[in-house]
Amino acid sequence: MADRRTESWRPQLHAFKEGALQALLGSLRRFLDLQSGSIWRDVAAEVPHVRGTVLDVGCGAQPFRRLFHHSVRYIGIDTIDAKSHFDYSVPDTLYFDGRVWPVSDGSVDFILCTEALEHVYDTKDFLAEARRCMAHSGRLLLTVPFAARWHYIPYDYWRFTPSSLKNVMMEAGFGNVSIYARGNEITVACYKVMALFLPLLRPQGRRTGAAVVLRLIGLFFIPVVLLLVVCGNLSLRGRGGDDCLGYTVLAHVSEQQ
Repeated sequence: MADRRTESWRPQLHAFKEGALQALLGSLRRFLDLQSGSIWRDVAAEVPHVRGTVLDVGCGAQPFRRLFHHSVRYIGIDTIDAKSHFDYSVPDTLYFDGRVWPVSDGSVDFILCTEALEHVYDTKDFLAEARRCMAHSGRLLLTVPFAARWHYIPYDYWRFTPSSLKNVMMEAGFGNVSIYARGNEITVACYKVMALFLPLLRPQGRRTGAAVVLRLIGLFFIPVVLLLVVCGNLSLRGRGGDDCLGYTVLAHVSEQQ
Protein backbone atom coordinates (compact mmCIF):
# COMPACT_ATOMS: atom_id res chain seq x y z
CA MET A 1 0.00 0.00 0.00
CA ALA A 2 2.78 2.45 0.86
CA ASP A 3 4.14 2.24 -2.70
CA ARG A 4 0.84 3.00 -4.45
CA ARG A 5 0.84 6.03 -6.73
CA THR A 6 -2.71 5.95 -8.11
CA GLU A 7 -6.26 5.39 -6.92
CA SER A 8 -8.84 3.10 -8.48
CA TRP A 9 -11.62 5.75 -8.57
CA ARG A 10 -11.65 9.53 -8.24
CA PRO A 11 -14.62 11.92 -7.97
CA GLN A 12 -15.11 14.46 -10.72
CA LEU A 13 -13.11 17.65 -10.25
CA HIS A 14 -14.89 20.79 -9.13
CA ALA A 15 -15.57 23.18 -11.99
CA PHE A 16 -14.26 26.75 -11.95
CA LYS A 17 -16.46 28.16 -14.73
CA GLU A 18 -19.03 30.85 -13.97
CA GLY A 19 -22.64 30.99 -15.13
CA ALA A 20 -26.16 29.91 -14.23
CA LEU A 21 -25.67 26.39 -15.61
CA GLN A 22 -22.52 25.82 -13.56
CA ALA A 23 -24.28 27.14 -10.46
CA LEU A 24 -27.13 24.68 -11.04
CA LEU A 25 -24.74 21.78 -11.62
CA GLY A 26 -22.84 22.81 -8.49
CA SER A 27 -26.03 22.71 -6.42
CA LEU A 28 -26.87 19.28 -7.82
CA ARG A 29 -23.41 17.98 -7.01
CA ARG A 30 -23.59 19.27 -3.45
CA PHE A 31 -26.92 17.50 -3.01
CA LEU A 32 -25.53 14.20 -4.33
CA ASP A 33 -22.08 14.51 -2.73
CA LEU A 34 -22.61 14.61 1.04
CA GLN A 35 -19.00 15.53 1.72
CA SER A 36 -19.05 18.56 -0.60
CA GLY A 37 -22.51 19.55 0.54
CA SER A 38 -21.60 19.50 4.22
CA ILE A 39 -18.54 21.68 3.61
CA TRP A 40 -20.57 24.15 1.57
CA ARG A 41 -23.17 24.48 4.35
CA ASP A 42 -20.55 25.46 6.92
CA VAL A 43 -18.64 27.82 4.62
CA ALA A 44 -21.82 29.47 3.31
CA ALA A 45 -22.95 30.16 6.88
CA GLU A 46 -19.76 32.09 7.70
CA VAL A 47 -18.13 33.78 4.72
CA PRO A 48 -20.91 36.11 3.46
CA HIS A 49 -20.29 38.23 6.58
CA VAL A 50 -16.54 38.49 5.96
CA ARG A 51 -15.01 41.81 4.94
CA GLY A 52 -11.49 42.96 4.15
CA THR A 53 -8.81 40.75 2.59
CA VAL A 54 -9.50 37.04 2.19
CA LEU A 55 -6.87 34.37 1.59
CA ASP A 56 -8.15 31.07 0.16
CA VAL A 57 -5.33 28.59 0.78
CA GLY A 58 -5.23 25.46 -1.35
CA CYS A 59 -8.04 27.06 -3.32
CA GLY A 60 -8.21 24.44 -6.10
CA ALA A 61 -11.06 25.49 -8.39
CA GLN A 62 -12.03 28.40 -6.09
CA PRO A 63 -15.57 27.01 -5.56
CA PHE A 64 -16.33 29.30 -2.60
CA ARG A 65 -15.18 32.57 -4.13
CA ARG A 66 -18.66 33.66 -5.21
CA LEU A 67 -19.95 33.32 -1.64
CA PHE A 68 -17.90 36.28 -0.44
CA HIS A 69 -19.24 39.82 -0.44
CA HIS A 70 -18.38 41.81 -3.57
CA SER A 71 -16.30 44.26 -1.51
CA VAL A 72 -13.88 41.55 -0.37
CA ARG A 73 -10.36 41.46 -1.75
CA TYR A 74 -9.99 37.78 -2.64
CA ILE A 75 -6.58 36.08 -2.98
CA GLY A 76 -6.43 32.43 -3.99
CA ILE A 77 -3.13 30.58 -3.52
CA ASP A 78 -2.10 27.00 -4.12
CA THR A 79 1.01 24.90 -4.38
CA ILE A 80 2.84 24.80 -7.68
CA ASP A 81 2.19 21.04 -7.61
CA ALA A 82 -1.59 21.56 -7.75
CA LYS A 83 -1.70 20.56 -11.42
CA SER A 84 0.49 17.48 -11.20
CA HIS A 85 -0.85 16.23 -7.85
CA PHE A 86 -4.52 17.32 -7.91
CA ASP A 87 -5.29 18.21 -11.56
CA TYR A 88 -6.13 21.85 -10.79
CA SER A 89 -4.76 24.78 -12.79
CA VAL A 90 -6.99 27.82 -12.43
CA PRO A 91 -6.49 31.39 -13.72
CA ASP A 92 -6.18 34.15 -11.11
CA THR A 93 -4.47 31.81 -8.64
CA LEU A 94 -1.07 32.52 -7.10
CA TYR A 95 0.97 29.32 -7.33
CA PHE A 96 3.95 29.12 -5.02
CA ASP A 97 6.88 26.78 -4.62
CA GLY A 98 8.26 26.06 -1.18
CA ARG A 99 7.17 26.64 2.41
CA VAL A 100 6.62 30.43 2.45
CA TRP A 101 3.33 31.77 1.09
CA PRO A 102 3.46 34.79 -1.29
CA VAL A 103 1.56 36.95 1.21
CA SER A 104 2.77 39.80 3.44
CA ASP A 105 2.87 39.52 7.23
CA GLY A 106 -0.36 40.48 9.01
CA SER A 107 -2.13 41.43 5.77
CA VAL A 108 -5.09 39.02 5.79
CA ASP A 109 -8.38 39.43 7.66
CA PHE A 110 -9.80 36.00 6.92
CA ILE A 111 -8.25 32.68 5.85
CA LEU A 112 -10.26 29.92 4.22
CA CYS A 113 -8.69 26.48 3.94
CA THR A 114 -11.00 23.66 2.86
CA GLU A 115 -9.92 20.01 2.62
CA ALA A 116 -6.25 20.88 2.22
CA LEU A 117 -4.55 20.21 5.56
CA GLU A 118 -4.68 16.42 5.08
CA HIS A 119 -2.50 16.92 1.98
CA VAL A 120 0.16 18.89 3.86
CA TYR A 121 2.93 16.76 5.31
CA ASP A 122 4.42 19.52 7.50
CA THR A 123 1.28 20.86 9.15
CA LYS A 124 3.27 22.83 11.74
CA ASP A 125 4.91 25.04 9.12
CA PHE A 126 1.65 25.35 7.21
CA LEU A 127 -0.29 26.67 10.20
CA ALA A 128 2.62 28.91 11.18
CA GLU A 129 2.35 30.53 7.76
CA ALA A 130 -1.37 31.05 8.29
CA ARG A 131 -0.67 32.75 11.61
CA ARG A 132 2.06 34.92 10.05
CA CYS A 133 -0.25 36.21 7.32
CA MET A 134 -3.19 37.03 9.57
CA ALA A 135 -3.99 40.46 10.95
CA HIS A 136 -4.31 40.81 14.73
CA SER A 137 -8.11 40.54 14.53
CA GLY A 138 -8.00 37.87 11.85
CA ARG A 139 -10.11 34.72 11.70
CA LEU A 140 -9.68 31.34 10.09
CA LEU A 141 -12.11 28.71 8.78
CA LEU A 142 -10.60 25.33 8.07
CA THR A 143 -12.17 22.00 7.10
CA VAL A 144 -10.69 18.51 7.11
CA PRO A 145 -12.16 15.10 6.24
CA PHE A 146 -12.60 12.30 8.75
CA ALA A 147 -14.68 9.47 7.28
CA ALA A 148 -13.11 9.74 3.86
CA ARG A 149 -11.19 7.27 1.74
CA TRP A 150 -7.52 7.60 0.94
CA HIS A 151 -7.55 10.02 -1.99
CA TYR A 152 -5.18 11.78 -4.36
CA ILE A 153 -2.77 8.96 -3.61
CA PRO A 154 -0.04 9.30 -2.41
CA TYR A 155 -0.60 12.95 -1.40
CA ASP A 156 -3.07 12.28 1.42
CA TYR A 157 -1.33 12.06 4.79
CA TRP A 158 -3.62 12.67 7.77
CA ARG A 159 -7.01 12.23 9.43
CA PHE A 160 -7.46 14.68 12.31
CA THR A 161 -9.57 14.34 15.45
CA PRO A 162 -10.98 17.29 17.42
CA SER A 163 -8.26 16.74 20.03
CA SER A 164 -5.45 16.97 17.49
CA LEU A 165 -7.04 19.92 15.71
CA LYS A 166 -7.31 21.95 18.91
CA ASN A 167 -3.70 21.19 19.85
CA VAL A 168 -2.15 22.02 16.49
CA MET A 169 -4.19 25.22 16.20
CA MET A 170 -3.24 26.47 19.65
CA GLU A 171 0.42 25.56 19.13
CA ALA A 172 0.36 27.64 15.94
CA GLY A 173 -0.87 30.70 17.83
CA PHE A 174 -4.63 30.52 17.35
CA GLY A 175 -7.21 30.92 20.09
CA ASN A 176 -10.99 30.68 20.54
CA VAL A 177 -10.85 27.41 18.63
CA SER A 178 -14.28 25.94 17.87
CA ILE A 179 -14.64 22.57 16.16
CA TYR A 180 -17.83 21.23 14.63
CA ALA A 181 -18.57 17.77 13.27
CA ARG A 182 -20.09 17.61 9.79
CA GLY A 183 -22.73 14.95 10.02
CA ASN A 184 -23.08 11.92 12.26
CA GLU A 185 -23.23 8.13 12.14
CA ILE A 186 -26.25 8.16 9.83
CA THR A 187 -24.52 10.54 7.41
CA VAL A 188 -21.42 8.36 7.33
CA ALA A 189 -23.45 5.18 6.79
CA CYS A 190 -25.26 6.75 3.82
CA TYR A 191 -22.01 8.12 2.43
CA LYS A 192 -20.20 4.79 2.63
CA VAL A 193 -23.00 2.74 1.07
CA MET A 194 -23.31 5.28 -1.74
CA ALA A 195 -19.58 4.84 -2.37
CA LEU A 196 -20.25 1.20 -3.26
CA PHE A 197 -22.56 2.17 -6.14
CA LEU A 198 -20.86 5.26 -7.59
CA PRO A 199 -18.09 3.27 -9.36
CA LEU A 200 -20.87 1.34 -11.11
CA LEU A 201 -22.64 4.48 -12.31
CA ARG A 202 -19.39 6.24 -13.21
CA PRO A 203 -16.77 3.55 -13.92
CA GLN A 204 -13.19 4.63 -14.48
CA GLY A 205 -10.25 2.83 -16.06
CA ARG A 206 -12.49 0.22 -17.71
CA ARG A 207 -12.75 -0.88 -21.30
CA THR A 208 -15.86 0.33 -23.13
CA GLY A 209 -17.69 -3.00 -22.93
CA ALA A 210 -17.03 -3.44 -19.22
CA ALA A 211 -18.01 0.18 -18.51
CA VAL A 212 -21.35 -0.28 -20.30
CA VAL A 213 -22.11 -3.43 -18.29
CA LEU A 214 -21.26 -1.69 -15.01
CA ARG A 215 -23.49 1.27 -15.85
CA LEU A 216 -26.39 -1.03 -16.70
CA ILE A 217 -25.96 -2.78 -13.34
CA GLY A 218 -25.71 0.57 -11.62
CA LEU A 219 -29.04 1.73 -13.09
CA PHE A 220 -30.86 -0.81 -10.92
CA PHE A 221 -29.42 0.83 -7.81
CA ILE A 222 -30.33 4.45 -8.65
CA PRO A 223 -33.45 4.38 -6.40
CA VAL A 224 -31.29 3.12 -3.52
CA VAL A 225 -28.69 5.84 -4.13
CA LEU A 226 -31.37 8.56 -4.22
CA LEU A 227 -32.87 7.29 -0.97
CA LEU A 228 -29.43 7.36 0.66
CA VAL A 229 -28.85 10.89 -0.67
CA VAL A 230 -32.09 12.14 0.86
CA CYS A 231 -31.44 10.41 4.20
CA GLY A 232 -27.88 11.69 4.26
CA ASN A 233 -28.90 15.29 3.60
CA LEU A 234 -31.60 15.11 6.27
CA SER A 235 -29.07 13.77 8.76
CA LEU A 236 -26.88 16.84 8.19
CA ARG A 237 -29.62 18.92 9.81
CA GLY A 238 -29.11 17.07 13.09
CA ARG A 239 -26.30 17.20 15.62
CA GLY A 240 -22.81 16.13 14.73
CA GLY A 241 -21.58 12.79 16.02
CA ASP A 242 -18.39 11.04 17.09
CA ASP A 243 -18.35 9.47 13.64
CA CYS A 244 -18.74 12.11 10.96
CA LEU A 245 -17.76 13.11 7.45
CA GLY A 246 -15.25 15.67 8.69
CA TYR A 247 -14.65 18.67 10.91
CA THR A 248 -14.97 22.42 10.48
CA VAL A 249 -12.66 24.61 12.56
CA LEU A 250 -13.19 28.28 13.39
CA ALA A 251 -10.37 30.14 15.13
CA HIS A 252 -9.05 33.62 15.87
CA VAL A 253 -5.55 34.93 16.41
CA SER A 254 -4.66 34.19 20.02
CA GLU A 255 -4.80 37.25 22.29
CA GLN A 256 -1.66 35.98 24.02
CA GLN A 257 0.42 36.27 20.87
